[in-house]
Amino acid sequence: MKTTTTALGALALTATAAAAGGIERSVIGPAILFENGNYVDISFGNASPSVSGVTAIAIPLPTGGAIPAGQNSRNMTEDYTTLSFAMKKQLNDQWDLGLLLNTPVGADVAYAPATGYIYGGSTATIKSQALTAMLRYKVNGNVSVYGGLTAQRAEGNVALFNGYTMSTSRETDYGYMLGAAYEKPEIALRVALTYTSAITHNFRATELTPTGPVQTRFESEVPQALTLDFQTGVAKDTLVFGSVRWRDWTAFDITPTVYTTATGGGSLVDYDDDSITYTVGLGRRFTENLSGAVFVSHEKSNGGFAGNLGPTDGYTALGLGLTYTKDNVRVSGGVTYAKIGNAKTEAPAPFPAGTTLANFRDNKTVGVGLKVGFSF
Repeated sequence: MKTTTTALGALALTATAAAAGGIERSVIGPAILFENGNYVDISFGNASPSVSGVTAIAIPLPTGGAIPAGQNSRNMTEDYTTLSFAMKKQLNDQWDLGLLLNTPVGADVAYAPATGYIYGGSTATIKSQALTAMLRYKVNGNVSVYGGLTAQRAEGNVALFNGYTMSTSRETDYGYMLGAAYEKPEIALRVALTYTSAITHNFRATELTPTGPVQTRFESEVPQALTLDFQTGVAKDTLVFGSVRWRDWTAFDITPTVYTTATGGGSLVDYDDDSITYTVGLGRRFTENLSGAVFVSHEKSNGGFAGNLGPTDGYTALGLGLTYTKDNVRVSGGVTYAKIGNAKTEAPAPFPAGTTLANFRDNKTVGVGLKVGFSF
Protein backbone atom coordinates (compact mmCIF):
# COMPACT_ATOMS: atom_id res chain seq x y z
CA MET A 1 0.00 0.00 0.00
CA LYS A 2 2.84 2.40 0.70
CA THR A 3 3.76 2.59 -2.98
CA THR A 4 0.34 3.99 -3.91
CA THR A 5 1.25 7.47 -2.74
CA THR A 6 4.62 7.35 -4.45
CA ALA A 7 2.98 6.59 -7.78
CA LEU A 8 -0.04 8.88 -7.52
CA GLY A 9 1.69 11.76 -5.78
CA ALA A 10 4.06 12.12 -8.70
CA LEU A 11 1.07 12.49 -11.03
CA ALA A 12 -0.63 15.21 -8.98
CA LEU A 13 1.57 18.05 -10.20
CA THR A 14 0.94 17.30 -13.87
CA ALA A 15 -2.44 18.97 -13.90
CA THR A 16 -1.83 21.68 -11.34
CA ALA A 17 1.52 22.90 -12.62
CA ALA A 18 -0.04 25.45 -14.96
CA ALA A 19 -1.64 27.09 -11.95
CA ALA A 20 1.01 26.47 -9.33
CA GLY A 21 3.49 28.99 -8.01
CA GLY A 22 5.81 30.25 -10.72
CA ILE A 23 6.56 28.05 -13.72
CA GLU A 24 6.99 24.74 -11.91
CA ARG A 25 6.13 21.67 -13.96
CA SER A 26 7.57 18.77 -11.99
CA VAL A 27 9.36 18.34 -8.69
CA ILE A 28 12.97 17.28 -8.23
CA GLY A 29 12.48 15.04 -5.21
CA PRO A 30 13.56 11.77 -3.53
CA ALA A 31 10.43 9.64 -4.11
CA ILE A 32 12.24 7.11 -6.29
CA LEU A 33 14.66 6.30 -3.42
CA PHE A 34 11.82 4.86 -1.30
CA GLU A 35 10.77 2.21 -3.81
CA ASN A 36 11.38 -1.40 -2.79
CA GLY A 37 14.44 -3.16 -4.24
CA ASN A 38 15.44 -2.25 -7.79
CA TYR A 39 12.90 -0.24 -9.74
CA VAL A 40 12.46 1.83 -12.90
CA ASP A 41 9.53 3.87 -14.22
CA ILE A 42 8.49 6.25 -16.98
CA SER A 43 5.78 8.91 -16.58
CA PHE A 44 3.66 10.85 -19.05
CA GLY A 45 1.51 13.86 -18.26
CA ASN A 46 -0.66 16.25 -20.23
CA ALA A 47 -2.16 19.51 -18.97
CA SER A 48 -4.84 21.61 -20.67
CA PRO A 49 -5.00 25.05 -19.03
CA SER A 50 -7.71 27.56 -19.89
CA VAL A 51 -6.71 31.10 -18.87
CA SER A 52 -8.35 34.22 -20.31
CA GLY A 53 -9.00 37.79 -19.23
CA VAL A 54 -11.01 40.88 -20.13
CA THR A 55 -9.57 44.39 -20.37
CA ALA A 56 -10.69 46.87 -17.71
CA ILE A 57 -9.60 50.03 -19.56
CA ALA A 58 -9.74 51.51 -23.05
CA ILE A 59 -6.49 51.26 -25.04
CA PRO A 60 -5.56 54.41 -27.05
CA LEU A 61 -4.55 53.87 -30.69
CA PRO A 62 -1.52 55.63 -32.24
CA THR A 63 -3.75 56.83 -35.09
CA GLY A 64 -6.34 58.26 -32.71
CA GLY A 65 -9.37 56.83 -30.99
CA ALA A 66 -9.21 53.84 -28.67
CA ILE A 67 -10.04 50.17 -28.33
CA PRO A 68 -12.84 50.08 -25.75
CA ALA A 69 -12.64 48.14 -22.50
CA GLY A 70 -14.10 44.65 -22.41
CA GLN A 71 -11.79 42.97 -24.96
CA ASN A 72 -11.34 39.26 -24.26
CA SER A 73 -7.83 37.81 -24.54
CA ARG A 74 -9.15 34.29 -25.23
CA ASN A 75 -7.10 31.41 -23.89
CA MET A 76 -3.48 32.62 -23.60
CA THR A 77 -1.96 29.27 -22.63
CA GLU A 78 -1.21 26.15 -24.63
CA ASP A 79 -1.56 22.49 -23.73
CA TYR A 80 1.70 20.83 -22.82
CA THR A 81 3.11 17.37 -22.23
CA THR A 82 5.75 16.24 -19.75
CA LEU A 83 7.82 13.07 -19.71
CA SER A 84 10.03 11.77 -16.92
CA PHE A 85 12.19 8.76 -16.22
CA ALA A 86 13.33 7.47 -12.83
CA MET A 87 15.42 4.53 -11.67
CA LYS A 88 16.50 3.14 -8.30
CA LYS A 89 19.30 0.64 -7.70
CA GLN A 90 19.74 -0.96 -4.28
CA LEU A 91 23.52 -1.08 -3.89
CA ASN A 92 23.46 -2.95 -0.56
CA ASP A 93 21.50 -3.03 2.70
CA GLN A 94 22.41 0.58 3.52
CA TRP A 95 22.98 2.40 0.22
CA ASP A 96 20.56 3.19 -2.62
CA LEU A 97 21.25 5.00 -5.89
CA GLY A 98 18.59 6.97 -7.75
CA LEU A 99 18.38 8.77 -11.10
CA LEU A 100 15.66 11.20 -12.18
CA LEU A 101 15.22 12.81 -15.60
CA ASN A 102 12.40 15.37 -15.71
CA THR A 103 11.16 18.80 -16.79
CA PRO A 104 11.33 21.05 -13.71
CA VAL A 105 10.12 24.34 -15.22
CA GLY A 106 8.40 25.48 -18.39
CA ALA A 107 6.02 27.95 -20.01
CA ASP A 108 3.91 28.03 -23.16
CA VAL A 109 2.21 31.42 -23.61
CA ALA A 110 0.39 32.30 -26.83
CA TYR A 111 -2.06 35.21 -26.87
CA ALA A 112 -4.40 34.90 -29.84
CA PRO A 113 -3.84 37.62 -32.49
CA ALA A 114 -6.48 40.03 -33.80
CA THR A 115 -8.67 39.91 -30.69
CA GLY A 116 -8.49 43.59 -29.76
CA TYR A 117 -6.57 42.59 -26.62
CA ILE A 118 -3.39 44.66 -26.21
CA TYR A 119 -1.12 41.61 -25.82
CA GLY A 120 -2.69 39.84 -28.81
CA GLY A 121 -0.09 37.89 -30.78
CA SER A 122 2.44 37.84 -27.93
CA THR A 123 4.18 34.52 -27.27
CA ALA A 124 6.68 33.18 -24.74
CA THR A 125 8.24 29.79 -24.08
CA ILE A 126 10.56 28.36 -21.44
CA LYS A 127 12.05 24.91 -21.94
CA SER A 128 14.07 22.89 -19.44
CA GLN A 129 15.37 19.44 -18.67
CA ALA A 130 17.11 18.18 -15.54
CA LEU A 131 19.08 15.08 -14.61
CA THR A 132 19.47 14.35 -10.89
CA ALA A 133 21.68 11.64 -9.40
CA MET A 134 20.87 10.75 -5.77
CA LEU A 135 22.26 8.59 -2.98
CA ARG A 136 20.40 7.42 0.14
CA TYR A 137 22.09 6.10 3.28
CA LYS A 138 20.06 4.13 5.83
CA VAL A 139 21.39 5.12 9.25
CA ASN A 140 19.26 2.42 10.90
CA GLY A 141 15.88 0.76 10.37
CA ASN A 142 14.02 4.04 10.80
CA VAL A 143 16.25 6.95 9.78
CA SER A 144 17.87 7.71 6.44
CA VAL A 145 19.62 10.67 4.85
CA TYR A 146 19.94 11.44 1.15
CA GLY A 147 21.37 13.94 -1.27
CA GLY A 148 22.04 14.48 -4.92
CA LEU A 149 23.40 16.67 -7.69
CA THR A 150 21.28 18.17 -10.48
CA ALA A 151 22.36 19.26 -13.96
CA GLN A 152 19.67 21.52 -15.43
CA ARG A 153 19.44 22.83 -18.99
CA ALA A 154 17.17 25.78 -19.84
CA GLU A 155 16.37 28.22 -22.64
CA GLY A 156 13.59 30.62 -23.57
CA ASN A 157 12.20 33.15 -26.02
CA VAL A 158 9.56 35.85 -26.12
CA ALA A 159 7.85 37.95 -28.80
CA LEU A 160 5.66 40.83 -27.63
CA PHE A 161 2.86 42.72 -29.36
CA ASN A 162 5.04 45.86 -29.68
CA GLY A 163 7.69 44.16 -31.84
CA TYR A 164 10.17 43.38 -29.06
CA THR A 165 11.67 39.88 -29.26
CA MET A 166 14.26 38.07 -27.17
CA SER A 167 15.79 34.61 -27.41
CA THR A 168 18.35 33.04 -25.10
CA SER A 169 21.16 30.58 -25.42
CA ARG A 170 20.72 27.07 -24.05
CA GLU A 171 22.60 26.91 -20.75
CA THR A 172 23.38 24.04 -18.39
CA ASP A 173 24.02 24.77 -14.72
CA TYR A 174 24.07 22.82 -11.47
CA GLY A 175 22.38 22.52 -8.10
CA TYR A 176 21.86 20.00 -5.33
CA MET A 177 19.30 18.45 -2.99
CA LEU A 178 19.60 17.29 0.63
CA GLY A 179 17.15 15.57 2.92
CA ALA A 180 16.33 13.19 5.74
CA ALA A 181 13.51 10.75 6.39
CA TYR A 182 12.00 8.86 9.30
CA GLU A 183 10.10 5.62 8.61
CA LYS A 184 8.13 3.10 10.62
CA PRO A 185 7.32 0.38 8.07
CA GLU A 186 4.89 -1.58 10.26
CA ILE A 187 2.37 1.31 10.06
CA ALA A 188 3.48 2.63 6.63
CA LEU A 189 4.73 5.82 8.29
CA ARG A 190 7.21 8.03 6.47
CA VAL A 191 8.11 11.68 6.98
CA ALA A 192 10.70 13.23 4.67
CA LEU A 193 12.09 16.77 4.57
CA THR A 194 13.90 17.79 1.37
CA TYR A 195 15.78 20.96 0.46
CA THR A 196 16.38 21.70 -3.23
CA SER A 197 18.90 24.41 -4.02
CA ALA A 198 18.48 27.28 -6.46
CA ILE A 199 20.10 26.99 -9.89
CA THR A 200 21.32 30.18 -11.57
CA HIS A 201 21.59 30.36 -15.36
CA ASN A 202 23.74 33.02 -17.03
CA PHE A 203 22.08 33.45 -20.44
CA ARG A 204 23.39 35.02 -23.60
CA ALA A 205 20.46 36.79 -25.25
CA THR A 206 19.58 38.33 -28.59
CA GLU A 207 17.16 41.23 -28.14
CA LEU A 208 15.55 42.84 -31.18
CA THR A 209 15.17 46.63 -31.01
CA PRO A 210 14.07 49.24 -33.59
CA THR A 211 17.75 49.67 -34.54
CA GLY A 212 18.39 45.94 -34.93
CA PRO A 213 19.47 42.96 -32.80
CA VAL A 214 21.57 43.50 -29.69
CA GLN A 215 23.65 40.80 -27.97
CA THR A 216 23.28 40.96 -24.18
CA ARG A 217 23.61 38.82 -21.05
CA PHE A 218 21.40 38.34 -18.01
CA GLU A 219 21.02 35.94 -15.09
CA SER A 220 17.88 34.09 -14.05
CA GLU A 221 17.52 31.94 -10.95
CA VAL A 222 15.32 28.87 -10.77
CA PRO A 223 14.50 29.17 -7.07
CA GLN A 224 15.19 27.00 -4.04
CA ALA A 225 12.46 24.90 -2.42
CA LEU A 226 11.74 23.11 0.85
CA THR A 227 9.29 20.18 0.87
CA LEU A 228 7.81 18.15 3.73
CA ASP A 229 6.23 14.86 2.59
CA PHE A 230 4.34 12.52 4.91
CA GLN A 231 2.26 9.36 4.88
CA THR A 232 0.90 7.00 7.51
CA GLY A 233 -1.48 4.09 7.74
CA VAL A 234 -4.70 4.91 9.61
CA ALA A 235 -6.54 1.59 9.20
CA LYS A 236 -6.10 -1.70 7.40
CA ASP A 237 -5.41 -0.99 3.70
CA THR A 238 -5.95 2.76 4.25
CA LEU A 239 -3.31 5.48 4.08
CA VAL A 240 -3.27 9.24 4.62
CA PHE A 241 -0.62 11.20 2.73
CA GLY A 242 0.28 14.78 1.93
CA SER A 243 2.93 17.46 1.56
CA VAL A 244 3.74 21.09 2.28
CA ARG A 245 6.01 22.77 -0.27
CA TRP A 246 7.56 26.25 -0.08
CA ARG A 247 9.27 27.78 -3.08
CA ASP A 248 11.20 31.04 -3.23
CA TRP A 249 9.52 32.55 -6.29
CA THR A 250 10.41 36.12 -5.30
CA ALA A 251 13.99 35.24 -6.31
CA PHE A 252 12.90 34.43 -9.87
CA ASP A 253 12.90 37.04 -12.61
CA ILE A 254 13.57 37.39 -16.31
CA THR A 255 15.10 40.83 -16.85
CA PRO A 256 16.94 41.20 -20.18
CA THR A 257 19.23 44.23 -20.43
CA VAL A 258 17.61 46.13 -23.32
CA TYR A 259 14.08 45.42 -22.09
CA THR A 260 14.71 46.67 -18.56
CA THR A 261 16.44 49.82 -19.87
CA ALA A 262 13.55 50.61 -22.21
CA THR A 263 10.94 50.08 -19.48
CA GLY A 264 12.78 51.93 -16.73
CA GLY A 265 13.67 48.86 -14.70
CA GLY A 266 10.81 46.53 -15.61
CA SER A 267 11.03 42.73 -15.80
CA LEU A 268 9.52 40.46 -18.40
CA VAL A 269 8.56 38.06 -15.61
CA ASP A 270 8.86 38.34 -11.83
CA TYR A 271 6.86 37.43 -8.74
CA ASP A 272 5.94 39.46 -5.66
CA ASP A 273 5.30 36.46 -3.39
CA ASP A 274 6.69 33.03 -2.61
CA SER A 275 4.37 30.04 -2.87
CA ILE A 276 3.31 27.49 -0.27
CA THR A 277 1.44 24.51 -1.68
CA TYR A 278 -0.53 22.14 0.54
CA THR A 279 -1.62 18.64 -0.51
CA VAL A 280 -3.54 16.05 1.49
CA GLY A 281 -4.98 12.76 0.30
CA LEU A 282 -6.40 9.37 1.20
CA GLY A 283 -5.20 6.11 -0.34
CA ARG A 284 -7.09 2.81 -0.22
CA ARG A 285 -6.21 -0.72 -1.35
CA PHE A 286 -9.34 -2.33 -2.79
CA THR A 287 -7.87 -5.69 -3.77
CA GLU A 288 -4.47 -7.34 -3.84
CA ASN A 289 -3.85 -5.70 -7.21
CA LEU A 290 -5.88 -2.49 -7.24
CA SER A 291 -5.42 0.67 -5.16
CA GLY A 292 -6.86 4.16 -5.44
CA ALA A 293 -6.38 7.62 -4.02
CA VAL A 294 -8.08 11.00 -3.83
CA PHE A 295 -6.23 14.20 -2.99
CA VAL A 296 -6.76 17.94 -2.66
CA SER A 297 -4.10 20.60 -3.31
CA HIS A 298 -4.28 24.29 -2.46
CA GLU A 299 -2.07 27.29 -3.07
CA LYS A 300 -3.45 30.56 -1.72
CA SER A 301 -4.03 33.68 -3.79
CA ASN A 302 -1.74 36.54 -2.80
CA GLY A 303 -3.53 39.47 -4.45
CA GLY A 304 -1.74 42.33 -6.17
CA PHE A 305 -0.83 42.23 -9.84
CA ALA A 306 0.06 39.08 -11.76
CA GLY A 307 2.36 39.11 -14.77
CA ASN A 308 0.92 39.50 -18.26
CA LEU A 309 2.85 36.37 -19.30
CA GLY A 310 1.43 34.37 -16.36
CA PRO A 311 -1.86 35.88 -15.10
CA THR A 312 -2.75 33.35 -12.38
CA ASP A 313 -2.90 33.64 -8.59
CA GLY A 314 -3.10 30.41 -6.62
CA TYR A 315 -5.39 27.44 -7.18
CA THR A 316 -7.43 24.67 -5.58
CA ALA A 317 -7.26 21.22 -7.17
CA LEU A 318 -8.97 17.85 -6.77
CA GLY A 319 -7.33 14.67 -8.06
CA LEU A 320 -8.25 11.02 -8.43
CA GLY A 321 -5.96 8.12 -9.23
CA LEU A 322 -5.75 4.35 -9.56
CA THR A 323 -2.81 1.95 -9.36
CA TYR A 324 -2.86 -1.60 -10.72
CA THR A 325 -0.07 -3.99 -9.72
CA LYS A 326 0.60 -7.38 -11.32
CA ASP A 327 3.76 -9.32 -10.48
CA ASN A 328 6.64 -6.87 -11.07
CA VAL A 329 4.65 -4.33 -13.10
CA ARG A 330 2.78 -1.33 -11.69
CA VAL A 331 0.57 1.00 -13.74
CA SER A 332 -0.80 4.23 -12.27
CA GLY A 333 -3.13 6.79 -13.81
CA GLY A 334 -4.68 9.97 -12.52
CA VAL A 335 -6.75 13.00 -13.43
CA THR A 336 -6.76 16.40 -11.75
CA TYR A 337 -9.06 19.40 -12.06
CA ALA A 338 -7.78 22.74 -10.76
CA LYS A 339 -9.69 25.98 -10.33
CA ILE A 340 -7.23 28.82 -10.84
CA GLY A 341 -7.40 31.85 -8.55
CA ASN A 342 -8.63 35.15 -10.02
CA ALA A 343 -5.88 37.57 -11.03
CA LYS A 344 -5.45 41.05 -12.43
CA THR A 345 -2.65 42.40 -14.61
CA GLU A 346 -1.04 45.83 -14.68
CA ALA A 347 -1.19 48.13 -17.70
CA PRO A 348 2.17 48.94 -19.33
CA ALA A 349 3.57 52.44 -19.81
CA PRO A 350 2.42 55.08 -20.60
CA PHE A 351 -0.45 54.17 -18.24
CA PRO A 352 0.17 55.29 -14.63
CA ALA A 353 1.72 52.67 -12.35
CA GLY A 354 -0.96 50.64 -10.57
CA THR A 355 -3.49 50.79 -13.43
CA THR A 356 -5.39 47.52 -13.89
CA LEU A 357 -5.16 46.31 -17.48
CA ALA A 358 -7.33 43.18 -17.31
CA ASN A 359 -9.13 40.84 -14.96
CA PHE A 360 -8.61 37.08 -15.32
CA ARG A 361 -11.47 35.16 -13.70
CA ASP A 362 -13.07 31.71 -13.66
CA ASN A 363 -10.07 29.93 -15.15
CA LYS A 364 -9.11 26.28 -14.82
CA THR A 365 -6.75 23.52 -15.86
CA VAL A 366 -7.32 19.80 -16.38
CA GLY A 367 -4.53 17.26 -16.43
CA VAL A 368 -4.03 13.54 -16.85
CA GLY A 369 -1.03 11.42 -15.99
CA LEU A 370 0.17 7.87 -16.59
CA LYS A 371 3.09 6.06 -14.97
CA VAL A 372 4.40 2.57 -15.73
CA GLY A 373 6.90 1.02 -13.32
CA PHE A 374 8.91 -2.22 -13.22
CA SER A 375 10.59 -3.92 -10.27
CA PHE A 376 13.65 -6.04 -11.04
